[in-house]
Amino acid sequence: MPDLIPLAQAHCVPRKGREHRLSEADIRELLPQVPGWELAEDGQALVRTFRFEDYFRTMAFVNALAFMAHREDHHPDLGVHYDRCVVRYSTHDVGGLSENDFICAARADVLAG
Repeated sequence: MPDLIPLAQAHCVPRKGREHRLSEADIRELLPQVPGWELAEDGQALVRTFRFEDYFRTMAFVNALAFMAHREDHHPDLGVHYDRCVVRYSTHDVGGLSENDFICAARADVLAG
């Protein structure tokens, strides 16, 4: 885990295999660094709903998030609505949460500003 680099400034690295799955202790350590995000699916995913004034602003966020996800090669599941976007991170290749999920959650927070 990035000890000196804030999550929002870190970059994702490829993670495959259960050895990259975060422990409950790691999750408890990282969760306070992404306020507003909640654990879902018995701790297997991070979820947050971002709210916006209108569809245009929602889509601007979705497009910025898509660009960031492409650059980091780590993609969320999205629920896009008129005035909100539900973002869900989980690393399928590790079978739960990885450090990449927390990095991208922190970066999504920056995008939402």
